[in-house]
Amino acid sequence: MMGEIIEQYPDDYPFPSCLIFGYSVDNRIIHVVMSDEGTGSRTITAYFPDPEKWESDYRTRKEILK
Repeated sequence: MMGEIIEQYPDDYPFPSCLIFGYSVDNRIIHVVMSDEGTGSRTITAYFPDPEKWESDYRTRKEILK
């Protein structure tokens, strides 16, 4: 999978991680959270982003109004 890192979580435990924007095999937008374990990476989760929580580019979180 090719993608674009859209958020980084350097303080995640036990390893830093990041959120990657990409496209599934059927060309749907997908988000994948991966860990950076030094010599390798691990997929933590993958999901189709909710348009209620993301701007139309699906790279920017919507601000929550209080």
